Order: sequence, then C-alpha cells, then structure tokens
Amino acid sequence: MSPEKKPMRAVMLRLRNGWPMPLALQGVFEILQSVVFCLALITLPLVAVYFSGGFLEDSFEVMLQFGGFIWLLIHGVPIEVFNVGPEADPSSVTGWLTLMPLGLSLLPFLFCLRAGRRIARASYTDQLWQGLAGAFAAYGVLGTGIGYLSNNDYGQVNILSATFIPLIIAAAGLIVGARREAGSWGRLVGMDTAAYIRSISPHRRWAGSYVWHVMVSGFLGYIAAIGLSGILLTLALGLHWTDVANVSQELRPGPIGSAALTLTQLAFIPNAVFWVLSWISGGGFSLGTGSTLSTLETTVGPLPSVPMLAALPSGEPANQWLFLLIPVLAGIVAGWYFLRVGENHLEDWFARRIPFNALALGASTACLSIFTGIVAGALSLIGSWLASGSLGIGRLTEIGPHLWVTAGALALQIGVGTAIGYLIAPLFEADPVLEG
Repeated sequence: MSPEKKPMRAVMLRLRNGWPMPLALQGVFEILQSVVFCLALITLPLVAVYFSGGFLEDSFEVMLQFGGFIWLLIHGVPIEVFNVGPEADPSSVTGWLTLMPLGLSLLPFLFCLRAGRRIARASYTDQLWQGLAGAFAAYGVLGTGIGYLSNNDYGQVNILSATFIPLIIAAAGLIVGARREAGSWGRLVGMDTAAYIRSISPHRRWAGSYVWHVMVSGFLGYIAAIGLSGILLTLALGLHWTDVANVSQELRPGPIGSAALTLTQLAFIPNAVFWVLSWISGGGFSLGTGSTLSTLETTVGPLPSVPMLAALPSGEPANQWLFLLIPVLAGIVAGWYFLRVGENHLEDWFARRIPFNALALGASTACLSIFTGIVAGALSLIGSWLASGSLGIGRLTEIGPHLWVTAGALALQIGVGTAIGYLIAPLFEADPVLEG
C-alpha cells in the first residue's frame, strides 16, 4: 500500500470502529443517557396531561419544570411548596413536599445500574474508578442544573440538595451495576478476597462468618416480611376492588387523567407495602395528622379521594391481632436459613463451655434471635424512613410508618420467629452425616 493511502485507511478505520473515548468521558456519556431517559419517561405523561388541558393556563415551560421537580423528588430532594391561590401571597411557603414515590425511584437506580455495567465492561480493574468518577461528577452537575431550572412560583429546591442528594441513588446504581458486571467484589476493587480470608486466623474467620450470616438472616427475615406485606396489600385491593373502582368513577378524570392517576398510584405501591408492614407489626402508620392505623388502633380522619385508599381497614375486628403473627413467619424463614448454612459457631463456643447441650443450644439460639432482630429492626428504620414524608398540604404533612415503634416491634417479632425457625428446622432437614 502506498504511503499516501495509509492515513486515509486509518481515518476510514476510525470512522468505522470509533475513536477510543477516555473512561471519564465515557462515564459522563453513560450517565447523561441515564438522566435523559429517566426525564423522558417522567415527562411523557405530563406532556399528555398538558395537551389534554390538565395544566390550565400554565405554559409548557411550567410543565417541564414540574418534570424536573418529580425527577428531584424521586431522588429524595425536598421541595418547598408555595401557596399560589388567587388570594394568597405567592411568596408564602405552605409546606415541604418530601414523600418519595418509591416506584419511580427505581427508574434512576436502574438506569444508573445500566451505566455502571457499561462502564465496568469498558474498563480494567485499576481503571474503573475513572469512569465511575466521571459519571458521579456529571450526575451532580446535572442535578444542579435541573434544580436551578425547575424553581418557579409553585416551588423551589435548595441547589446544594439538588446537587448532592441525587448522588446517593447514582452511587448505589453505579456500584451495583459495576459489581454485577465484574462478578465479584474482588475483581471490582482488584483484591483477592479468598486469599485474604485464608490469611486470617480461624477464630477471626469463624467470627466473621457468623456475623455475616446473622446479617444475611436479618435481611432475609425483613425481605420476607416485605413480601408477605405485598401479598396482603394485593389481597386487600382485590377484596375492596369495588370500592376502589367507585372512587375512581366519582373523580371522572377522563382517559388521560385516569392513566395519570393510575401511574401515580403505581408509583406509591412500594410505599404502601411498607405501610402495610408497619400495620401488621403493630407499630402502625399515619395518613395525615391525627390519623393512625395499626392492628391495635385505627383512627382515621378526612382523607383525599384517592382510589387506592378505599382499601384501608375501616374497623377493628376482634381477630385483627392475628396479623401480628405474619412477621413471625418471616422470622422463621430467617432461622431456617441460618440452620441450613451451618455457620452457628457461637453454639460451638457455648457447647465447649456449658456441659449441658440444651443450655448451650438455648443460649446460642437466644443470641441468634436478638442479633437477627436487631438487624431486621435497623433495616426497618431505613425502609420506614424512605416510605415516610409530607405532601405539604393541609393535614397531609405526616405520612408513613411510625419509625421507632415499627422497628422495635419487627425486631421482636422477627427475632422470635428466627428462634422458632432455627429450632424446628432440624425436624424437616435431613442430616447428611446420618443419611450417609
């Protein structure tokens, strides 16, 4: 090939295969896609409502600003809501909008997870931080811009909050996505985890294994309780479907309004699952100031006409306390898991120091019950906090589970269930030593 044709061939190959992109810039590009896709999914229903006359005299720009507010809200950024009624002072603050629609919060997490996988796929282990740092920084800049452009006469956000709070979901999605692509934490951070475990003493290894599986047991117990709460919510909606449909028909929202109302309710379904969990634990939850619902007490004040709320329990049946046993069932799952993994080294430690096997088993099971309950209670604090907030309207400034009461009740119920599950599991599990 002649020397004159070599540069032309190189250019053609570049055009076909693309120029290599710095990892930091690729991180920016991937996270930019995530934000654009997420904003498009949020704004599309608002556009439909706008062209159906749902925003009245407001401009298209205001509708786009509402989309920015929703994007910030699903990341957990609090929004100051202004009173803009015909006789109100536009500068007066009526409240804070802090209730996150957790169903929509999955969108940025999943898009960031996708970005993390793509960044990890394009990186070596020692270079991964470059792409993640670029994506992380770009997400903060985009949050700042969205917060600045969204502020209007209806509400405003603090620019620092818009910059840093969305980074929590972004970091979680990016790290989880990179971990899934890498296949292990060792490959992700460049450390041989197995070699490190082999290098530590057996006692530390056994203690670490016990602590890890206790944490996994508490996590499984809490997740099982959430799953059972989701089933109970589905049954409640099914049994009260006629009431739900009647409320929806009384609103007469029209086709576009019905679709928007349905999407809004679906966005709050995960919140409702956490509310049901607090209800069956006995801790209860609030739906506005002065309204408390639990298996032990039901006091409900005036509520907005939301179809999903028609499935709320309206009375206090005599056998309602039976729902308190549901978290105990979740704890049985946790105890059963702990027996199957066979990592109860604390029981071995007690057995070498207590001459009576029954006492050693009882002491180790009691410790397992307490530790697992504490883990589940700590997770409950996080879940209940995420599902709580304010709508900044009238009485609806206190919505969500009663954090500490729910956490304490779940710690007790899941802890008791863990002890039961650990003790009854041998009756159903085959002993491989005896079977062999």
